[in-house]
Amino acid sequence: MATKAKRKKRRVASETSLDHLRDHVMNETAIERDLYEKFNVKRGLRNPDGTGVLVGLTRIGMVRGYVIDENEKKPVKGRLYYRGYSVEELARGFMSEGRPGFEESCYLLLFGELPDVEHLTDFRELLGNLRDLPTTFTEDMILKKPSRSVMNKLARAVLACYSFDDQADDIDVPNVFRQCIALIARFPVMVAYGYQALAHYYEGHSLFLHNPRPELSTAENFLRMIRPDKQFSELEAQILDLALVLHAEHGGGNNSAFTTHVVTSTDTDTYSAVAAAVGSLKGPKHGGASLRVGEMMDDLKATIGESPDDGALRDYLSRIMDREAFDRSGLIYGLGHAVYTISDPRTRVLKNKARELAEEKGMQGDLALYEAVERLGPEVFNEKKGTNVPLCANVDMYSGLVYSMLGIPQSLHTTIFAIARIAGWSAHRIEEIVSGQKVIRPAYKSVMPREIYVPLANR
Repeated sequence: MATKAKRKKRRVASETSLDHLRDHVMNETAIERDLYEKFNVKRGLRNPDGTGVLVGLTRIGMVRGYVIDENEKKPVKGRLYYRGYSVEELARGFMSEGRPGFEESCYLLLFGELPDVEHLTDFRELLGNLRDLPTTFTEDMILKKPSRSVMNKLARAVLACYSFDDQADDIDVPNVFRQCIALIARFPVMVAYGYQALAHYYEGHSLFLHNPRPELSTAENFLRMIRPDKQFSELEAQILDLALVLHAEHGGGNNSAFTTHVVTSTDTDTYSAVAAAVGSLKGPKHGGASLRVGEMMDDLKATIGESPDDGALRDYLSRIMDREAFDRSGLIYGLGHAVYTISDPRTRVLKNKARELAEEKGMQGDLALYEAVERLGPEVFNEKKGTNVPLCANVDMYSGLVYSMLGIPQSLHTTIFAIARIAGWSAHRIEEIVSGQKVIRPAYKSVMPREIYVPLANR
């Protein structure tokens, strides 16, 4: 009994110590907001008008949501360009020809030009031949240490690739191209097997490890590998392929692409740089945002029903902004973007295709509910804030819905983003190696007063 009492006392002391530590750290670490204004600090690398601080140049992607006219920021219809090509035009091109577009987009991002038939065929064949993971990789690096987070498992698998590469530290451009193309090919396999390990060891499902098929596209292979029966429809593959294209790149300023630039600028290896980008993307303020949209919509339906009228929906969204509903964050997830204001071009394209899938799956009601949130959310936001600013639905509003209609579990939603964005990360890594050539090292100003050292016995 005495032993148990002592253990309980130590546990209470430890918990008290942690509470004290939390309070102490908050007191010693918190920086007054007015100091940021005093020293003209660009918090989040954002200017006071919301525009991003210019920290680099890129030829890879461009995001346009506003223009600066006579020193005034003016919103415009959102545009997204890959190597100068409108992503909407790219999507119309391959969809009108009835073929997948992700591999073509990867080629464009990596090599800076659209491939002809011969080059695209060769590139798809190269990716197909590289999809298989190295011998023992699946067992040793994925199955033996399963994870509750497939994103964390993906980051670990990327780092593990270092051990299977005899030229892992070589940052000569041809070698980096080799490494990046292999990662583009293997990301879907790493994710699918990481998910199967999660489903088996943590959720009690049977373990399915389907080999990738070299003749299938990235989207087709992924659907095949995550489903027990390996079956998928043509429309399902088309819309997943479209989602991959729309997520493949978003300029150098998004957090994970910037992370790639920052880490690459140290001359580290490809696997370290890409693993860092995966860690960045996992965050709910970046790639994990679609998960929050899905969770919010689940809470909405549980709270006010699956077919609420506008009045009930307005009230629910109002309570979200008052921090009285869902996660008490005050955020209506899926609305707003750091750059896009009037519209997000990715949302326009994806929502149109999502209508076809909703009809195939009999989920028109779900799509209508999302569209109602998109319609009413900006009105509620401006009423609450007393503003009249344009506020658009971002791609996360509908990407999570698309994945749900495809029967893809929420644990894989962010990983699909990663499967796509490895193409953009690869292009940015190569661009930093070729054109950056200077370690990225911004400044932080210390606002801690000077202290006089006190000997231990006198403290």
